[in-house]
Amino acid sequence: MMNRISKAGSSLAIVASFAMGGTAAFAAEEMRCSHQLPPTFHVAKVIDRWAAEVEALSDGEIDVQIFGANSLVGAAENIPSVAKGTIECAFSGNFQWGKTLPIMNVTLRPYSVTSPEVIAAWPESEAASFLETKLLEKGVVNISWMFTTRMIAFTSDGKPLIAPADFEGVKIRGLNPTVNAGLEALGAAPSAMSGSEVYQALSTGVIDAGLTDIAAAYTRKYYEVQDQIVATPLFSAFYHGYVNPDWYDGLSDKAKAALDEAGGKAAEWALEATEQAIGRAPYELAGENAIVHIHTAEQIETLATIMRPAFDDLFAKSTGADGETILELVGNINQ
Repeated sequence: MMNRISKAGSSLAIVASFAMGGTAAFAAEEMRCSHQLPPTFHVAKVIDRWAAEVEALSDGEIDVQIFGANSLVGAAENIPSVAKGTIECAFSGNFQWGKTLPIMNVTLRPYSVTSPEVIAAWPESEAASFLETKLLEKGVVNISWMFTTRMIAFTSDGKPLIAPADFEGVKIRGLNPTVNAGLEALGAAPSAMSGSEVYQALSTGVIDAGLTDIAAAYTRKYYEVQDQIVATPLFSAFYHGYVNPDWYDGLSDKAKAALDEAGGKAAEWALEATEQAIGRAPYELAGENAIVHIHTAEQIETLATIMRPAFDDLFAKSTGADGETILELVGNINQ
C-alpha cells in the first residue's frame, strides 16, 4: 500500500495571476520514491519525514510520493527503474549495488567502518563525494545518505552463532558476493536475498540463519521463528536516496536546493534514529523471549581475523584502483 506523504496544497502548486483578470496554474513535479523497508522500520520513518521536508522547502514545487515495502517496484528493480527514468526516485541499501558498483561495499568491510564519528562525518566527506561521482556515472544522482545500522544480528534457532565453528555448514542470509566472502570463510553457506524475503525463508527452512540490522530483527519479527540473536558490530550500512538525472536537471534551482537541504537533514535524522534503534533493539528482542548475546572484543577479533582477508581479496579484485581510492578516503575521515 502506498504511503502518500502530502499536505494541503503540495499535490498541486497553484500560482495565481490577476493580469487581464485571468489565472495560471502549474502542476508540481511528481517524485515517486520506491523503497523496500516496512513502515515500522526506523529509516522508513526518516524517509517519510524527509519527504514532508522536501515538499515544505520547495513550497510545493515537488510532490513526493513514497512507496514503501516494495509496493511500487521490487528491491532489485529500484536502481534500474530510476536510471531508466521509469520512476523518479528510490532508496537502496549500499550492498544492493553488488557487481554494478562494487566500491559501494566499502562500509561493509568486516569490523571496520562502524565508528559513530566516521558515520556522522560521512555525508560531507571526500569518500561520499567520490561515490556520488561514481553513482552519477551509473545513471543516478545521489540526494541523501541515511545510515541504517552499525550493529548486525546473526539470528538462529536453538544454537547461537558466536564462534567460527558455529557457522560451519549453516545456510545463512547473504547480501552480495563481496560480503558473502567473509561468511564463506567461516564455513557458512550464504544465500543473497532482500530483507523482505528473509522471514519466509527462515520459517520454511530455506535458510537456517538470518543476518540483518539488529533493529530489523525486531521490526521484521525474526524472533517468531528464531530464538537466538547475536549482536555484533560487523559492518555499517546505509540506505541512500537517488534520482533520475534527466528529472533532476529539469528542476528549478529552488527545488534542487530543497532536495539538498532535506537530504542533509535526513542524514542527521537517520543517524539519530539508528542510534536509538540500536540501543533499544536488544531489550525489545529479549522482551519477545529471544536470547540475546553480545559479542565480546575477543570474539570480534577472532571473527575479524577470518572474515576481513576474504572480503579484502574479493573487494580488491572487483574494484581495482577505485577500491584503493575509496579505502584511503574512508581511512582519512576525521583524521
